[in-house]
Amino acid sequence: MEAIRWKNGALYLLDQTRLPTAECWLRYTEYRPVSQAIRSMVVRGAPAIGVTAAYAMVLAAQEHAGETDFAAKMAQAKQVLAESRPTAVNLFWALDRMERCWLACGPDLPRLEEEARAIHREDVEMNRAMGKAGAELVPAGASILTHCNAGALATGGFGTALGVIRAAHAQGKVAMVYADETRPLLQGARLTAYELVEDRIPVTLICDDMAGCLMAQGKVDLVVVGCDRMAANGDFANKIGTYSLAVLAKHHGIPFYTALPSSTIDMGIPDGSRIPIEQRDGGEVASFAGVQTGPAEVHTWNPSFDVTPHELLTAAITERGVLYPPFGQNLCRLFQET
Repeated sequence: MEAIRWKNGALYLLDQTRLPTAECWLRYTEYRPVSQAIRSMVVRGAPAIGVTAAYAMVLAAQEHAGETDFAAKMAQAKQVLAESRPTAVNLFWALDRMERCWLACGPDLPRLEEEARAIHREDVEMNRAMGKAGAELVPAGASILTHCNAGALATGGFGTALGVIRAAHAQGKVAMVYADETRPLLQGARLTAYELVEDRIPVTLICDDMAGCLMAQGKVDLVVVGCDRMAANGDFANKIGTYSLAVLAKHHGIPFYTALPSSTIDMGIPDGSRIPIEQRDGGEVASFAGVQTGPAEVHTWNPSFDVTPHELLTAAITERGVLYPPFGQNLCRLFQET
């Protein structure tokens, strides 16, 4: 399963706002509409946003290749894309990597395209590596709870949290996956359940407020979620509702894992209080799919992410292995070895 394609100088995105009822691919030849696609969540998930932004910079290079102020125009395009969503650090990581490339090679379109393709390819490789590492943590006959969508649709392919689940399922370890619906945009219902059904992995869809009851009944062996940005001490931001699951898992003595590529770790911020949290339109809370679900005059609060303190995290699954507490020390070691 894939959500991003590059073909003949154009970017194709699977419109995730229309899943699971319709599979519609959108074609992009300019970077500005790609920025809007990221904002409107046509494409979403930290790694997928990074891959998409890399290809968008190739589109910008195609547009400005013959201009004398090429570098300035590319810097402008980078800024437009950087403003599309603030929380997912992969966006900025990919843009910085593409900037180093165009500053070194100028308007060399084949070189820039290869760099974007490399970012895409490496993301899939990292996902498969963390899937292999994470599968070792999954006991036989496991029931796994996950939140939002951290699968092939949220990455370059295969997935982070769902990559762990896919790898464990291939080993015959997975009895059931419980997928939170993930309000307000229902990524768990529309996307995670869709991916797992397509892959014939056993899945049960639950409402977000059912997770605690499920844990209390002993039906969850572990929780594994994705990550949009991790701070240097192991605090991490993920889809809103993740923090609540971590608290519930801690109370019930259930291992709680996040799966993330090293490109999602931001060693430039000391802790989760420094992670910018995107605030989205309140209409997402008071309505869904064009149907009003709350009073027109009601006040809403709609953070897209929350921060889970590292104290609630059992381990972080990366492409370079599993990291355990103390996270600050082990994250520093991880990057020193790079």
